[in-house]
Amino acid sequence: MPCVTYDDAPLLADLMPWSVAPLRPGRAWPTAPDPGSLKARWDALLKAEGPDREALFEPTRARTTGSAVGQLPGQSGTERLARAEGPCADPVRVLAAPFDEQWLIPDHRLIDTARPELWRVADAHQVFAVETGDEDDPLLVTSLLPTLRTGRIRPLYRRPGGTEPNLAPGLTAHLADRLGAAPAPADVLSWILVATGPGLTVPLTDDPALWSAGVELGRRTLWLMRRDGERPKLPGGRRPYVRAPLPARPLTLHYDQDEETLHLDEGRISPVPPDAWGYEVAGARVLESWFTARTAPPEAGTLSAIRPSTWSQTWTSELLELITVLALLAELRPQRAELKLASPITATDLRAAGVLPAPEASRRPASVLDHHEEGPEGQFTLI
Repeated sequence: MPCVTYDDAPLLADLMPWSVAPLRPGRAWPTAPDPGSLKARWDALLKAEGPDREALFEPTRARTTGSAVGQLPGQSGTERLARAEGPCADPVRVLAAPFDEQWLIPDHRLIDTARPELWRVADAHQVFAVETGDEDDPLLVTSLLPTLRTGRIRPLYRRPGGTEPNLAPGLTAHLADRLGAAPAPADVLSWILVATGPGLTVPLTDDPALWSAGVELGRRTLWLMRRDGERPKLPGGRRPYVRAPLPARPLTLHYDQDEETLHLDEGRISPVPPDAWGYEVAGARVLESWFTARTAPPEAGTLSAIRPSTWSQTWTSELLELITVLALLAELRPQRAELKLASPITATDLRAAGVLPAPEASRRPASVLDHHEEGPEGQFTLI
């Protein structure tokens, strides 16, 4: 059965028209692997005054302690940082790097470019697709607000509550006509997740059996990447365990492929499949990057230097789950490669059906405000 080439496949940018550029944090200290450090950093910032507070803040052209900014949707804090006295906003969970869930102080005054349009639609129903620039994993998906600095971010829904899918108008109706059943928005995203190829092209098919197989593979990929609901597990005998206690503050990470063992100094975790250790996104080994984010020495005298003095049990649990997720995702890569895409729905077909080009309005954020958002210094913006 001949497989579809990517020559006349529609672009991801046409199928999911609304996208947002990545956030630009501007400074590292408002993000951390644990929420306690963030509150301690905030307290240290507010204890400093004048030039000392400005220096600790790490000003940029976009943000200083004197910047006047509006409220982040759903958050608070608009008084200029130079005279701020209030408590730290409760940290929120974010995806700070591929497969690396950390915490962020959700305060607009601390983030150079926060992309409020993403915060407005971030809720329990939302799924964000993030372009990575990687050939094997061109997309990551997450239920968390993504703060990683890779490619554009495409929310699955344009409005809170899982309403108004971010799909080209008429796409699901056209797929229903060709497949004989209307796919749900999450099914379309599942297909996109496993079918996206070079240049972020997305071959489509009207073969119901092929579509079903691709969607099922995509659903599992999406579940593993989102890591919500039931926790993923490897079969008995292959599950990673701590074989030797991890030190209070591990400094080195080493992998023994023969023994399938991950060494954190004298601590040992096994079995760790080679595919989990070697799992890379955009040229960076995920496990190494995750470990470095928690152990790399910070610059002395900065707010980032405020951090836990010891390795936490929470991090050990997160590491074991990350190994499991990467191992299971690596097992799906050959299945994705074997997905032979036949009976295509081409970009030409979608243009003839009036699905493409997507209208310009679908490429812009929806108007989702149902309340006034607080502007600088506590004043309300006029909408």
